[in-house]
Amino acid sequence: MAKRVVIVGGGAAGMQTALELKSRGIEPIIIERDMDLGGKVRDWHKLFPSFTPASDVLQPIIDKVRSSRIRCLLGQEVKTFAEDGVILRSEEHVPADAVVIATGFSLFDAHRKQEYGYGLYHNVITSVDLERMMNNGRVMLADGTEPRRIAILHCVGSRDEKVCQKHCSKVCCITGVKQAIELKQMFPTADVFNFYMDIRMFGPGYEELYREAQQRYNIHFVRGRISEAAQTINDRIQIKAEDTLTGRPLRMSVDMLVLLVGMSANRDNEALAAASNLSLAPNGYFQTKDSFLGAVQSERPGIFYAGAATAPKSLADTLAEASMTASAVERYLRDKYNNR
Repeated sequence: MAKRVVIVGGGAAGMQTALELKSRGIEPIIIERDMDLGGKVRDWHKLFPSFTPASDVLQPIIDKVRSSRIRCLLGQEVKTFAEDGVILRSEEHVPADAVVIATGFSLFDAHRKQEYGYGLYHNVITSVDLERMMNNGRVMLADGTEPRRIAILHCVGSRDEKVCQKHCSKVCCITGVKQAIELKQMFPTADVFNFYMDIRMFGPGYEELYREAQQRYNIHFVRGRISEAAQTINDRIQIKAEDTLTGRPLRMSVDMLVLLVGMSANRDNEALAAASNLSLAPNGYFQTKDSFLGAVQSERPGIFYAGAATAPKSLADTLAEASMTASAVERYLRDKYNNR
């Protein structure tokens, strides 16, 4: 009888882990609370730093999951995790020989930063809203016109003690650079400004893209956090900031303000961890057994992690970690059954 592994989460991490396990002769079952596979990548337009359409990466994974006939329980939520399976909200027990938690992350709610007026002002949007607009092929202001001056604000809901989000979301800086370039490609004569605390270009090709944004596209980078945004009588957004390189206050009006929202730990992590005897890191993500040799393992035997359930990660890192998780699960199952 094939060994069975329940994977909680049907995003990129969960699906890739399932495919890797399937290739190793292990039967995966994906449990996803949404009615579709794909997770948050479904809403993304293009991926940094290559500008590859997100669908070109995500759809082949979904198609392979379906063609591999991997069992998927959609529209189902998990109540507790254990090494012998999971219990759903319906109290149904789904048995397994191991469990992989690939529940991902939540997006920071920009409404919490009231000083920026998200949900109040017509042309204040989030980076996720912008990706959806790009997917729909139309980035416009509320009145249907094209923006001529756009400000992108980094670190909204990241590295912010006021909202108890002290961690770096890792991918916001490069997302801001990518989106700025896409906006300049759409609107070549528009002025695009990126307001940042500091630029963190840690990945392959990231620093090069940052330089290209300045040198080829003439995108402006201003070191300083916007302190306040207000809507003018003609629906423009007036922003106040400080250029911390020059020490001077800055005030300008823009047509559109884009808030780069960070990654947050899922709100139900605390309840799930308490019910399943798992630990959480101070930032609310699931705590791994060890940062080096146990980066995909929990403190409980038979329960593993994949993707952004443990920390903010890029899609490339998430897919790579899925392979590592599958290898760790395979070793665990081999040792478990060889010792019987």
